[in-house]
Amino acid sequence: MSRHSPIRPPMRRVPSRTRLAVACATAATAALLAGCGGDSAESASSSEDRTATASSSPHSGHSGDMDGMDGAAMGDPSATPANRLPDAELVEATLEPLDTRPPGMDDVAGTAWLAQSTEGTTVTVSLTGLEPGEAYMAHLHERSCSTDNGGDHFQFEKGGATTPPNEVHLMFTADESGAATTTVNNARRTGDDAVALVVHPHAAMDNRLACADFEF
Repeated sequence: MSRHSPIRPPMRRVPSRTRLAVACATAATAALLAGCGGDSAESASSSEDRTATASSSPHSGHSGDMDGMDGAAMGDPSATPANRLPDAELVEATLEPLDTRPPGMDDVAGTAWLAQSTEGTTVTVSLTGLEPGEAYMAHLHERSCSTDNGGDHFQFEKGGATTPPNEVHLMFTADESGAATTTVNNARRTGDDAVALVVHPHAAMDNRLACADFEF
């Protein structure tokens, strides 16, 4: 009995047109993947650039020397006003607009009170005619309003820190009617060395808005 070789099915020849189509599809897929990878890299690079730019941008809002300040050190609208403290030495002064005030702030008016007691110094400021929703700051100053618009900030330790508690600062925001009132306490007495209070718009600290002279 003769041995026969296994019968193999005939080979099917793939048409050249089909091979060309497969090759084109493979190449197109590779190109598409390469293109997506390039876009992802560019997107990541752009994202990193934006992050670096944001990180290097200066912060806006409060000035640098206000960073980290406790809100109570800058004033508390709910605190007992200086003019209502019992057994305190009280001086009252009228706030008058300064020539350096920003345009449109001609109607600003108000009162400042400074009270001293065995517990230290309490300052209250109350204003009207402000821009609704805008932030403002007030500081005790070492000169009268007629002398360089109050001169430099009053400091307990001359040449020391430019933040509370070495200085007396009040920060507040005008309500919808343009009015604001706040009070701040300091554990030390100013004596008669803090002779004025000056109000500034927080966004334009160089534009002194109003000033009050304390007469001891």
